[in-house]
Amino acid sequence: MRFVDTKVLLYSLDTTAQHSRKAAVARTLLGSDDLAMSTQVLQEFYVQATRVTRSGAITHEQAVTLLKAFLRFPVQEITVRVLQSALVAKQKFGLSYWDAAVVEAARALGCGIILTEDWRT
Repeated sequence: MRFVDTKVLLYSLDTTAQHSRKAAVARTLLGSDDLAMSTQVLQEFYVQATRVTRSGAITHEQAVTLLKAFLRFPVQEITVRVLQSALVAKQKFGLSYWDAAVVEAARALGCGIILTEDWRT
């Protein structure tokens, strides 16, 4: 299973020529059946996608419809256990708390891959 980060969800909405390739990849990925995400990712998506200062912002109703569609994938809640693991990962690997929470949510679901734009290996 592959874990999807917020940026993938946001790129799936992008209609600009500048991000057309990333948007196409994101839309293709979201057609897969081996994806998972966390409540954190869904929350971040909602906040960013509906932000009024965002170019191409969507309405609350559009965002809710998309969130309901994303619920077809397994979703890891941010539990106390995930939070505590994220705090350890943050310290150990020098990640931001939010990135560590993504990593630990993915681990909790058994995902071997995190699909994101944010990290470089």
